Amino acid sequence: MIEQILTEIDGKMKKAADALTRDLAAIRTGRASPALVEHIKADYHGVLTPINQIASISIPEAKMILIQPWDRSSTRSIEKAILTSDLGLNPTSDSNVIRIPIPPLTEERRRELIRVVHKRVEEGRIAIRNLRREGIERLRQTEKNKEISQDKYSRASEQLQKLTDSFIDKVNDIGQVKETEIMEV
Repeated sequence: MIEQILTEIDGKMKKAADALTRDLAAIRTGRASPALVEHIKADYHGVLTPINQIASISIPEAKMILIQPWDRSSTRSIEKAILTSDLGLNPTSDSNVIRIPIPPLTEERRRELIRVVHKRVEEGRIAIRNLRREGIERLRQTEKNKEISQDKYSRASEQLQKLTDSFIDKVNDIGQVKETEIMEV
């Protein structure tokens, strides 16, 4: 019973850390990355669709993103979606492809991005703490129902706290790596 609860909470915490990693991948650094634009939704025949579902995204060089729409009629809407996103990128297109040069980040923009990273990392820590609370509640309920003893409840709570601490450290490390990546010139 205890192992099942701890395993389930562990899986959820892994998912929370992975979600943070994906979320931070979309934050712009000085280098080009498909993750910067693939989540942006463009109007495709009246439906908001992520760009990676209506075009291929490639990185021909370190500071350039190349988007090749599968349907040429969607080129204009993809370009518009990138312009209106909060990334601050200026796409240029010819009839077949959209090129997005990645300009170097200013010091001010780097500081702004780091604040965003800190906010998202804090949200990740909060998600993990909420999962810990959920686990504690479930353990408390099993103890209340006399399915486990108080000693087992205490040991399981300590295990859950250790698990939480390890995931919070992991989330902090993910944030630190992203921060270093942003500050890299």
